[in-house]
Amino acid sequence: MTGGLIFATMGAVLVGIGLYRLAVSTGLVRRLVAINVVSAGVGSILVASAYRGPDLPSDAVPQAFVLTGIVVIVAMTAVGLLIVRRIDEMETEARDDA
Repeated sequence: MTGGLIFATMGAVLVGIGLYRLAVSTGLVRRLVAINVVSAGVGSILVASAYRGPDLPSDAVPQAFVLTGIVVIVAMTAVGLLIVRRIDEMETEARDDA
């Protein structure tokens, strides 16, 4: 089994696990973590697609996309956590007012 095939297989497994948890979970934080797991799986698949063989260097374009994606996912996770926190505060305020 080559390194590229292992990365692609594990990426597909991560995507499957993340999609399952996204469909089953009810908590907002758990859904956010599931989206992050899916993004890690997609990143692994992209890294696997950069592999061209033992004699050739890896393609730099998919690797650059993965690095850019990591930065975007970190930022979107922070925004998502802020939104989840605000939703929780609003629900708490609504319960206290009632």
